[in-house]
Amino acid sequence: MEEGGARLGIDKLPDTIALDSVPIIEPRTLRGLGDTDYLPTHAGGILTTTVKQMGTWAQANSIWPALFGLACCAIEMMAMGASKWDQARFGAEVFRASPRQSDLMIVAGRLSTKMAPVLRQVYDQMPDPKWVISMGACASTGGVFNNYAIVQGVDQIVPVDVYVPGCPPTPDMLMYGFTMLQDKIRQGIPPASDLQLSARGV
Repeated sequence: MEEGGARLGIDKLPDTIALDSVPIIEPRTLRGLGDTDYLPTHAGGILTTTVKQMGTWAQANSIWPALFGLACCAIEMMAMGASKWDQARFGAEVFRASPRQSDLMIVAGRLSTKMAPVLRQVYDQMPDPKWVISMGACASTGGVFNNYAIVQGVDQIVPVDVYVPGCPPTPDMLMYGFTMLQDKIRQGIPPASDLQLSARGV
């Protein structure tokens, strides 16, 4: 193991203990040793990690997105939850209708100036830590709607963690952006909202 690494590995048992002599006892039934002779031994496999790494692993694999579809990108976001792409593999199959139960906002589509205060209110109601994915060219830069009615980038309203390009992005592009967000969480990179607060000295 390298110094300061995650220390995820197998530790060897002392030579005095024979690996074949360590039986597996099923915890649910608590059957006797003679009843579990047919089960293989665990061969001394031990997993070590830190509480922080366990927490970031759990956080990255249990992200619950909020329902916030604004335009045609929302159709592609819905398709990501269908069986072909199956975002349930990443622990994010639960699209929540309440912002208080979600920690990811996927802004899917163009954001009008009339809708911007509602977006900010929903974002403020989400519990910390919370993340934002800007999905599509319209959400990220205003897209083809370069006029007074459309916000020219959702990052003017809420801090954005991951930008997904495209018009509209395909579900696998959104899935890639989602896995990029998972990598950020696993690496311990704080959400963009925390980075904004620390830049202000809060």
